[in-house]
Amino acid sequence: MTFATARDHMYTEAFLSYLQYEKRYAVHTLTAYRKDLDDYCLYLQEAFDLTAEAALHNEIRSYVVSLMDAKRSAVTINRKLSALRSFYKFLLASGRIAKNPMLLVKAPVVPKKLPVFVDDRKMDQLLDGTDIFDDTFAARRDRLVLELLFGTGMRLSELTGLNENSADLKNGMIRVLGKRSKERLIPLTPALAVELEKYLAEKSMQNFDNKSNALIVTNTGTRAYARLVYRIVNRYLSYVSTHDKKSPHVLRHSFATGLLNRGADLNAIKELLGHSSLAATQVYTHNSVERLKSIYKQAHPKA
Repeated sequence: MTFATARDHMYTEAFLSYLQYEKRYAVHTLTAYRKDLDDYCLYLQEAFDLTAEAALHNEIRSYVVSLMDAKRSAVTINRKLSALRSFYKFLLASGRIAKNPMLLVKAPVVPKKLPVFVDDRKMDQLLDGTDIFDDTFAARRDRLVLELLFGTGMRLSELTGLNENSADLKNGMIRVLGKRSKERLIPLTPALAVELEKYLAEKSMQNFDNKSNALIVTNTGTRAYARLVYRIVNRYLSYVSTHDKKSPHVLRHSFATGLLNRGADLNAIKELLGHSSLAATQVYTHNSVERLKSIYKQAHPKA
């Protein structure tokens, strides 16, 4: 047991079970919440000899100060406070505490950062390059990974969760399982549907020792894992992008930014991305505004 007390452990396990079975949170989210609560409970025990249910806002503020002193970023601190907000709401709703101490705790301000994206022309240059992808199955898989992330805007976890029957090539759609197990359908371009069909045909001819119905697989035929996809994206984006960040999420940003720049409705982009609220989608409007400013400065005679 890594939690500070048996009581803390009991409460946090009840909370995590609630998130898993009632809220249907993803495994990686549950893992992050467990770690954040573990850190918090240990801090309370060591600094104040308190359990989480006995802590007041002053102790939580002290925890935030300790994180700042440890040079943790505002993003990290806000993530940890988000976990604590959910945790204390659960304790309050279940009658384990009488007041929510998080109501008097303010989160540090997070500096706004524009999403990193790759220009459409550079992605076309990458995906249409005849000297980048060879004729091996692994190369066809790598290209499909890039095509799917850039062409649909799906998340990394959604990509690795795809099965062969997730793609409806006849109707040009693909079904993904998003956050909290919410399904959504994303259209496929005709070119992407053809690429998928070719990939599936080639996949069926591979003599894998470990046959899998997973859509994206490793070189041995097992379901692709997150780190493999990250390495694929990082490797190929290095050919066309000078950004430090070259992750699968960059392609999701690129998909959304490209749609917005072409006049797509923000609500439609929200549905395609699987966002639960429009606020999460509106971050892409900042990129669009910056693009308009750039065009204005280049084209206006008095700019």
